[in-house]
Amino acid sequence: MNRKLRFGMIGGGRGAFIGAVHRLAASMDGQAELVAGAFSSDAARSKASGADLFLDPARVYGSYREMAKAEAKMPASRRLDFVVIVTPNHQHFPPAKLFLESGFNVVCDKPATFNLAEAKQLRAVVRKAGKIFVLTHNYTGNAMVKQARDLVRSGALGPIRKVVAEYPQGWLSTFLEKTGQKQAGWRTDPKRSGAAGCIGDIGTHAENLARYITGLHIDSLCADLTTFVKGRKLDDDGNILVRFKGGAKGVIHCSQISVGDENALNIRVYGTKAAIEWHQEHPNELIVKFPNQPRQIWRRGNGYVGPNAARFTRIPAGHPEAYLEAFGNIYRGAFAAIAAEVAGKKGPKQPDFPTINDGVEGMAFIETVVKSSKLGAKWVKFPKV
Repeated sequence: MNRKLRFGMIGGGRGAFIGAVHRLAASMDGQAELVAGAFSSDAARSKASGADLFLDPARVYGSYREMAKAEAKMPASRRLDFVVIVTPNHQHFPPAKLFLESGFNVVCDKPATFNLAEAKQLRAVVRKAGKIFVLTHNYTGNAMVKQARDLVRSGALGPIRKVVAEYPQGWLSTFLEKTGQKQAGWRTDPKRSGAAGCIGDIGTHAENLARYITGLHIDSLCADLTTFVKGRKLDDDGNILVRFKGGAKGVIHCSQISVGDENALNIRVYGTKAAIEWHQEHPNELIVKFPNQPRQIWRRGNGYVGPNAARFTRIPAGHPEAYLEAFGNIYRGAFAAIAAEVAGKKGPKQPDFPTINDGVEGMAFIETVVKSSKLGAKWVKFPKV
């Protein structure tokens, strides 16, 4: 294409965290520009947010429905190429469905929908519309996560025996939602978050990271969810035993009451010949371990990393890349597919970004975990999705 992609945003107005992250990530490579939005369900707040971003007031809307109707009538020279949905979970499905059916590509924050039934319905909509749907499991955008994936997929670790994925946080160790804190409020509200709290918010990241790196899919699981903070309506801690298809075993642990932890997402993958370990708080390093030699620390930006890690490395070694760059890498991969769709061409055969299929599997993970825990931590078969 000989121009920037044009996008609109749903949600992400004044006071929102993730909307600003998406705007930074989408602008990182200079390939896209924000031109429209419905930034809040409150029309005045949406207008004010649009003014903050110096947008044309005529393209700042009071609702996503109004936005979809107006933007669909735009001439090709001004029409949106995609929309970004950064609302709480219960507001993912309706705008995603409407914009896909109106002919727009969609980028959506995770989890994909409010429940599994919606995710399956949305997958059918994506397929029928023939549009691109991107789910921002942003941690898979890290260069050394891609290096870990390549090592596993190349057979360097041998057959995989065990996977341990953890995501401990401590920010909800008190009844924070009672204070009116916005992020705590919707994440702990079953009407807005869905059937799970901690599991839906960060447990899905741990599961997705394990699946992305290893290619393994869950066969069955045994989950124990706990709500430690009195008065809270959803889980704030989860411990899950996993049996993967093919015989590997796993542990997925997530917690938002782990006092002192910030965003300590990490993964360890153990094969018969070697193992790897990656920590989100030290994202530029990948630890590679062997049974008969010292462990190695591979660092992003060096000549010994593989082509996939190199392709998603933005700056020279020693200059840290982290959360925002990983988010930007998701958008970089998405833009290639969206630009091809807009131009009527075929996109990448194997796009390196999460899709609606990841969204469906993530929602199946949430519902299976909740089911197992409600049954008293019974082993439950993972559904066919």
